Formats: sequence, structure tokens, C-alpha cells
Amino acid sequence: MDDVSRATRGGVGAVLIGLALAAVAMAAGWASGSLYAGPLAPRGCDGCTTSASAAESSPLRLAAVAAVSPTPAPTPPPGFPYVSAKSIALIDSACGAVIYSRDEHAHLPPASLTKLMTAVVAIQHASTSKMITANVDGAQLYQETGSTIMGLKPGMKLSLLDLLYGLLLPSGNDAAIAIAEGVAGSQPAFVKLMNDKAKALALNDTHFANPHGLNDPKLYSSAYDMAMLARYVMQNTTLRKIVSTEEWQPKWDGPPVWNGNRLLTEYPGADGVKIGYTEQSQQTMVASATRNGRSIIAALMRSQDRYADAQRLLDWGFAQPSPCP
Repeated sequence: MDDVSRATRGGVGAVLIGLALAAVAMAAGWASGSLYAGPLAPRGCDGCTTSASAAESSPLRLAAVAAVSPTPAPTPPPGFPYVSAKSIALIDSACGAVIYSRDEHAHLPPASLTKLMTAVVAIQHASTSKMITANVDGAQLYQETGSTIMGLKPGMKLSLLDLLYGLLLPSGNDAAIAIAEGVAGSQPAFVKLMNDKAKALALNDTHFANPHGLNDPKLYSSAYDMAMLARYVMQNTTLRKIVSTEEWQPKWDGPPVWNGNRLLTEYPGADGVKIGYTEQSQQTMVASATRNGRSIIAALMRSQDRYADAQRLLDWGFAQPSPCP
């Protein structure tokens, strides 16, 4: 038997097996009176509608279609560059309209992009001049988790402003803990404020579990939500200044803190906003840039090369017409 005949018979066999399994499932459903015969909305899609008839969406038809015609991946627009990230959201900052997106609502760990919400909640619940006493030992936190730190020591007093720079520039997890405890009294109380704010901003694909972004099964977000959160951050004068700053000297005896976002020095017009990484999340990033008065934000989740991805996305985005009215 030649290869074509084998492939043909194999494909027919797969269809027949799919039809047989579907028929068994239908029989079981009729017997129990539980078979759903109405239109089927896509899984995980709230409020979606479909014009498919009951016959078109029956288990029998779905099994047959699945056996012979897998859903093709969406085709990117002409000239769209290669981007390694699993999820992408590219938006125009002026109105928040999407320029391009891919798998933008997938729930993925955001890593230190979490700190954007930490900063938002902190600045809305306390003055930047508020003095906070740290109870966290940054060096110990680094030894235990390998996480990025600002360099806090227990008993150290710093203003919320200095802690925000330590949070967003070197991505200090110790700064996140100090802010949460200093603003809300405890990390759980602060996380509740974070989730309340996420709900208020309609970040429907997001749930926070801590103020720093270290791995937690209850922590997730999406490229779209992170892009919209970054847009909100950039509308705040204080936070916009912080995320665009390359170096800051806190009022302490230690050295200055440096911004880990290399895009600020590598991409013309870059003005924020945050990078992140854990082994589980891989590279994450929200990048903002302004060119000829137009600002664009690119959010990347599970990237293999966030800086190359961000630059390609921003270049392509600036070459497209604005979707804003």
C-alpha cells in the first residue's frame, strides 16, 4: 500500500472512530435526559453568542469536524514581524484601542508586572511622603527566593516615594512587601485592595495573590490586562516619571537604584514601563514609547526575547494608522 492510500485510510479511520465515540456519548446523553442540544458558545467566553443551529453544534457534528479540520492558527497581518511571546497586546495609548493582539486574554503568570498594580494601589491610598518602616530583610529574601531586591533592612525608614522607585526600577520584592505592610497593615489586606482595583479597572483576566509577582497558582493576568494597566499607570504623573527614570538615589546610606528596563536606553522614544521574569512566567514586559506625539504600549507574556519582541512590535505599531477616533 502506498503512502497516499495509508494516509487516506488513516484519515477515514480517524473520522469513523470520532463518529463512533460521539454516537456513544449521544446515546448516553439521551438515556439520562441530559444531552444539551442548543448552540454552543466558546469555552471561557462570557456573553458570547453564536448563530449555529442545534444540528450544527451537536456532539456528532463536532466530533466529525474535529477529526478532519483542526482550527487553524490566526494569520497575522501582512508584514507583521516575528514575535516569540505567546501572548501579545499592542494598544494605542491615546484611547486604549487595540492595534494588534494574539492570545491576549490567556491567563498567564505576570511575574513582576504585578508591581504596576502595587504602585497604583500604594499611591492611591497613601501620600508619597508617608514614612514607612521596613520589616523585611532584602538580603534574606534574596537568599531564600533568588528574587530581585531594593536592599532593605529591618527597621529602615524610607518614604513611600523612595520605596516606589525601589519597587519599579530594580523591581525590589522587598520594597513590594514594605509598601504592602506600610500602606495596608498586611500583605493580605493590600492584595485585597489590588484585586478591588483590578475589578474597578475591568481587568477581567487578572487576579493577584501577592504584591511582588513571585509564583503563586492564584496569581495570573493577561497581555491585554497588563497593557491596559500600564496605560493607566502612564496617566499618573508621578508613576510615569518613575517608570521612565534610569537612576534614583533614595534617602539612605546605600547606593542608587537602577532601572532594569534596558529599552529605556536601547529604543528611541521609550518611556516605560516594566519588565518581569520567573522560571514559570518566562520573560514578561510592558513597553511604552512615544514617537511624533503618538504613544503606543506593547504587552508581552511568556516571551523568549522580550527586548527584540518589544522593539519589533513598537516599530510595526508606529507604522500602522492609529485606531483611535
